[in-house]
Amino acid sequence: MYVHQLYTKSPLRNFSYLVEAANGKAICIDPFDAEQMIEFADSLNLEIDTIINTHEHPDHICGNPGIVKKLGAKVFAHYNAEGKIPGIDRLLTKDEDIAVKGGVLKVMDTPGHTFAHLCLKYIQNDQVVAVFSGDTMFNAGIGHCRLGGEPETFYHTISTQFQNLGDDVILYPGHDYILNNLGFTIDREPSNTCACEMLENLKNVDTTKLTTNMKIEREINTFLRLDSKEIVSGLSGNVSSDKQVFLRLRELRNNW
Repeated sequence: MYVHQLYTKSPLRNFSYLVEAANGKAICIDPFDAEQMIEFADSLNLEIDTIINTHEHPDHICGNPGIVKKLGAKVFAHYNAEGKIPGIDRLLTKDEDIAVKGGVLKVMDTPGHTFAHLCLKYIQNDQVVAVFSGDTMFNAGIGHCRLGGEPETFYHTISTQFQNLGDDVILYPGHDYILNNLGFTIDREPSNTCACEMLENLKNVDTTKLTTNMKIEREINTFLRLDSKEIVSGLSGNVSSDKQVFLRLRELRNNW
């Protein structure tokens, strides 16, 4: 693939991404630090001509102005982001295709973390090979709903758009939160040997270089394991459906 992940060393452990396009151009997803992003692109002999913001939160758009000023890049964002992200050139809707090297980025409408959140499927040869998930899904976790989101909508997004992704689809999230998220998984499901082994193996590893796929996520991500008897039995309140289990888990994660 033609994807380059950049760890930004931000306080929120953000990732930014470059996806190669034609003629030495590149699409930047969620730039945090403009100069770092431009230098990174230069090191790969790429020039950023497009920015895609997954959503409107400041840590996902703060690199926009510097890149636009220096390179004249165009800014793309969710159609609900109008008035929330300055200087948008193109509003994106579900199932739009954006050409990149080797295939397309297909826009996903993914409300929940906010109502102006999009994700991007990277499709090559008619197969989804990766997903840029912003703050919708992280390694072993999902985003919160406290800054413009809604948990019931989030459940629908995860259950209908992420649960059915193929096992080999690589997850490219907006942040490196895997250690904390694995801790929550183990807290809710102590017998989850995959999560326990992964957490132990990662204690002395640079997690910013880690990638997972959806097969692994279905083993370690509590929010994809709503039918686990151990998880359900550890919850109080209404757990009569997957949706209610999800809502209770999201509530618990807020204060964990």
